[in-house]
Amino acid sequence: MTSTSRSKESDEHVTPSEASRKQMYRIADAVVVLSLGRTAIYEQIRSGRLRSVTQGRTRLIPASAIKEYIALLEQEAKAA
Repeated sequence: MTSTSRSKESDEHVTPSEASRKQMYRIADAVVVLSLGRTAIYEQIRSGRLRSVTQGRTRLIPASAIKEYIALLEQEAKAA
């Protein structure tokens, strides 16, 4: 298989309009969806504020974890 026969999806990051269709996000995709930097995403994972799973060597963030993280941010904003 040549690199030109690979699907376009595997070569590009998720766009915001595609965000609602995915169930698992790679870190690079979560960066786009959450509008955070790569380092900030990893910091949130390390602190336990953003859940992630690993599949082999790939770290993935479930769509439900992204929704929970956004809800957490909204709660914190209301409390402040």
